[in-house]
Amino acid sequence: MQTDLYKHKGMRRALVSQLRQKGIKDERVLAAIEAVPRHFFFDKAFLEQAYQDKAFPIGEGQTISQPYTVAFQSELLQLKPTDKVLEIGTGSGYQCCVLLQITPHVYTIEYKKALYEKAVKFFKTYGLHPHTFHGDGSEGLPRHAPYDKIIVTAGAPGVPKSLVKQLTLGGILVIPVGGEKSQKMLRITRKGENEFTKEEFSNFKFVPLLGKSGWDAETM
Repeated sequence: MQTDLYKHKGMRRALVSQLRQKGIKDERVLAAIEAVPRHFFFDKAFLEQAYQDKAFPIGEGQTISQPYTVAFQSELLQLKPTDKVLEIGTGSGYQCCVLLQITPHVYTIEYKKALYEKAVKFFKTYGLHPHTFHGDGSEGLPRHAPYDKIIVTAGAPGVPKSLVKQLTLGGILVIPVGGEKSQKMLRITRKGENEFTKEEFSNFKFVPLLGKSGWDAETM
């Protein structure tokens, strides 16, 4: 178990200042980024990288997302403390911890067993209580639907129909969609039973979303 020292808190304040300069305005999101010790997700040898605004490998061909990307996606969700959120792609658990700072109602699903087990152990060590699942997140988590917000932390080839159907009325899905090299961030809002609006934002580069409604894991 790592400790969160004064110097780490100072590094987080500097990171939040950077994110403000890059256009992040949601105070809840900025406070969450400042509250979560990102260095807990790194080996001690890589402490200096923990508070750089960069993605970093975490094994299994996956990465811990760049803080700006985490903040950008979280801001698009328009999170409220009462929201029930589904995160697709637990990964290191960092994005999940940021979400938990805003709402306790977080469901998170991870495709890769090794990452799932590591994240569960992490949450237990630090006394965190998201609802964790191992499985094909590209299909969502229908048995616990509907959700007010859904966030996908991997690049999808298209918007899975199963995900939009798991939104509440007025619910929001934030998902990067495109090819393997680059994806456009989308925000889908459910306006009615079969009525949705789509907004497009910047391009990002995510690891591929694996599973039935993602990329074929066998060919990756």
